Amino acid sequence: MHDGGNIFTSNKMIEQKLHTVVEQAIKELFQAENQTIQFQKTRKEFEGDITLVVFPLLRASKKSPEQTADLIGECLKENVALVSDFNSVKGFLNLTIDNSYWLSQFQSAYEQANYGKVNVAEDAPTHLVEFSSPNTNKPLHLGHIRNILLGNSVAEILEASGKNVKKVQIINDRGIHICKSMIAWLEFGNNETPESTGMKGDHFVGKYYVVFDKHYRAEQEELVGQGMRKEDAEKEAPLFKKAQDLLRKWEAKDKEVIALWEKMNSWVYDGFSHTYKRMGVEFDKNYYESDTYLLGKEVIEEGLEKQTFHKKDDGSVWIDLTNEGLDEKILLRSDGTAVYMTQDIGTAIQRHDDFAFSHMVYTVGNEQDYHFKVLFLILDKLGYDWAKNCYHLSYGMVDLPSGKMKSREGTVVDADDLMKEMVDSAKEIAQELGKLDGMDTEEANALYENIGMGALKYFMLKVDPKKRMLFDPQESIDFNGNTGPFIQYTHARIQTILKKYNKEALFTTENLELLDKEKQIIKILNDFPVTIQEAASSYSPALIANYIYDLVKEFNGFYQNVPILIGEDQNQMAFRIALCELVGRVSKTGMKLLGVNVPDRM
Repeated sequence: MHDGGNIFTSNKMIEQKLHTVVEQAIKELFQAENQTIQFQKTRKEFEGDITLVVFPLLRASKKSPEQTADLIGECLKENVALVSDFNSVKGFLNLTIDNSYWLSQFQSAYEQANYGKVNVAEDAPTHLVEFSSPNTNKPLHLGHIRNILLGNSVAEILEASGKNVKKVQIINDRGIHICKSMIAWLEFGNNETPESTGMKGDHFVGKYYVVFDKHYRAEQEELVGQGMRKEDAEKEAPLFKKAQDLLRKWEAKDKEVIALWEKMNSWVYDGFSHTYKRMGVEFDKNYYESDTYLLGKEVIEEGLEKQTFHKKDDGSVWIDLTNEGLDEKILLRSDGTAVYMTQDIGTAIQRHDDFAFSHMVYTVGNEQDYHFKVLFLILDKLGYDWAKNCYHLSYGMVDLPSGKMKSREGTVVDADDLMKEMVDSAKEIAQELGKLDGMDTEEANALYENIGMGALKYFMLKVDPKKRMLFDPQESIDFNGNTGPFIQYTHARIQTILKKYNKEALFTTENLELLDKEKQIIKILNDFPVTIQEAASSYSPALIANYIYDLVKEFNGFYQNVPILIGEDQNQMAFRIALCELVGRVSKTGMKLLGVNVPDRM
């Protein structure tokens, strides 16, 4: 097999070929040139592979839609080998493409080792994808899962489309929320550690964030009971004041405070690394807010000199974006401290210095839509030409059916808990279905992990990122329907067929009869390279997920209706095995782009 390189195949190719011949036909039939030639996919209820929309050609033909379609159809059928038949329906000319075309497309795809993917050239532009970006005062939760899976999958898809990709995150490791966990541990922790309690580091530190909140509320209630206003009680509660004092000491680089901060953060990073590992995620570079919070301040000075920004009487610095339909935005407080926007400006510039990227994708929830509009506009106004290639991958919230899962604190669903529940459910279902005959414990456990995590990832990614979604753990792990396990099971079924055949599928396409079900599979396979490109340009893993589902659904119809390993015609049998093999390879490649492993046995 040779490598696929940059070969693209899809209906777009047929369109290009047909465009020329249709132009020629119109010229011969109606003596007209420069007409609008428009193709679309043939609707499922009609015969045909591709449809020419005839309405734009009626002025040239001076005939009815039916007559125009029939004349063009006859002309193409007689003169163009690519077109084997046609039918016309109300101004739509449905063309049937000759089987020899589909067979040659299939053979070309089958011979490519990395069919669908484009090799990354050495000088390919760098695309940076930022995702995850957690806080170090609590574990990752359900919202993070959608963010991480989206960002990671988009990075994989961009790479498959031929881009050089780097994955980054910014970790929010400083600020009052971190100091709250620290002060709670100092006050109530009795020197316990993740090791001494057997807790995962991020859960351990998160526990103290909750402990802080409990004691802080009690202190507020006590002060309100003594006659203090609620707003004042929030600021005067002793625990809150201690946290503020800790933050001031941290900013003054107090040795003891910095040492405690580093120790507690290291516990959290250790916890995060286990969660990331289970999700199959790695980063090329981590940025830390403790390093970046001072970035951007110099840029503010630059902007003031260029008069892109202006200073108010109290010394605060602003940018006026009212002409762009936005509002005024603060960039530096009157006491000279930075806001998030300042940091984000500085971090973007720092990243460009580090990676010289051509494009950057920020995977952040849709509540930040306005923030990113402003950020990209400011970077553009500061003269950074790459700002126009920054993209906010804005995604909707994830909901769970109520009562499906209890989180550790009763409010936020913990990522580790959800992953464990998914793998436990996979184990239960697999054992019920009795699909584990002859598997040792290690193999069985790896299978539960693949099914559980595959169900979670696929279900999260099959939904358009922009949409708010309902994640139903039970529905996601069903072995039927548009789910990860359904696709995994089909892949395993294909591997069983290949094992039974037990030899290389050597076939020739000459004089090969092609069944309609076989042609339908080839047509879908044909669209794989262009689906990767479309998913990359629209930053949507959902396109890949639903493509793979359509492919395996079509394959299952073929499997149930067509004898694959029975038949006297050895060539036809070898062709069908090759067809199975390519469906297996494409489903494996596609699922890998979603971060999902497909087992060979299930």
